[in-house]
Amino acid sequence: MLSKNLLEFLSDLKENNYKEWFHENKPIYQKLKKEFEQFVAHVIAETSQFDNSVQNLEPKHCVFRINRDVRFSKDKSPYKTNFGAYIVPGGKKSGNAGYYIHIEPEGCFLAGGVYAPPADRLKALRTEIYENTEDFKKILADSTFKKLYSNLYDKDMLKTAPKGFPKDFEDIDLLKYKHYIASRNVDDNIVVSDNFVDEVRNTFKAAYPLNKFINEGINYHLGIDN
Repeated sequence: MLSKNLLEFLSDLKENNYKEWFHENKPIYQKLKKEFEQFVAHVIAETSQFDNSVQNLEPKHCVFRINRDVRFSKDKSPYKTNFGAYIVPGGKKSGNAGYYIHIEPEGCFLAGGVYAPPADRLKALRTEIYENTEDFKKILADSTFKKLYSNLYDKDMLKTAPKGFPKDFEDIDLLKYKHYIASRNVDDNIVVSDNFVDEVRNTFKAAYPLNKFINEGINYHLGIDN
């Protein structure tokens, strides 16, 4: 279970996003980070019951750093105002599809899929969708999936057919995505409730067929052994 203290800390951080305040409150942050890692460990255990590809992951390899990379950003705020974790086979930088937890006051959400995969993986995934379109559409049309998730994340979608694919393909819009992500917003009161682990497990279980399709398709077309 996640405590209200975690959301309160993030709210305070948003109002005091500078190094002096953070260093003064670092003991509180470290305590809350440990709480979040314990929660992620619980989620990994629950998720591994239906997706054994994540069963050996350690929370420390899934949780994102709170420090922002400001080198190429106009916003020089040094810290993120959320706790985030990506539970994914091969680790956060693998390019595989996985399960994402985002905890931020009035902005919490859960997601499944793959964000901004490298060019070779994106082409492999598009090829898999092109060759097995009905299987992919069946995943998106599943009643449980549709109940929990909105449409795929459509930011940065291509306006025309991706290179190497026929423009007259009937379901060409399915190949225009740059991210194959489905997400679900979650109210703060659910996040700090005793039922949140159940909510996460059920939400991620609904995303499992999407992740399986993505990872198996990419591995097949790139000749990667599972």
